[in-house]
Amino acid sequence: MSSQCPLCNSSKIASLRNAMKIGAAIGTVGGAAQGASSALAGGRLGAAVGAIAGPLGITLGAISGAVLGGLAGGVGGCALGAQLGEKLDRHVLANNLCLICGHRFNLPA
Repeated sequence: MSSQCPLCNSSKIASLRNAMKIGAAIGTVGGAAQGASSALAGGRLGAAVGAIAGPLGITLGAISGAVLGGLAGGVGGCALGAQLGEKLDRHVLANNLCLICGHRFNLPA
C-alpha cells in the first residue's frame, strides 16, 4: 500500500513497527513457556511411543517430544504476538514517519 504524509503529501514514509517487534519477542517467550508446559505432556507421550524401542527409545522419545512442544509453542506465540503488534502499529501508535517533514501519523483504517 502506497501511503502519503497527510501534512506534506510526500510518499517517502518509514514504518517503524516497534510494537510488532516487541509483540513478536514477548509472544515467542510466552509461547515457548506454554510450549514447555505442554512439552511435559509431549515428553510423556514421546516416552510411551519410544517404549517400543526400549530404554534408549524412551529417552529419545521424551526429549524429542519436549523439544517439539517447546518449538511449536514458540512459533505460535511469535506469530500471534507479531500480528497483535502489527495491529497496534497500524491503528493505535503513530509509527509512520515522513522522511521529508518528520510528521508521525497512523495509516487510515
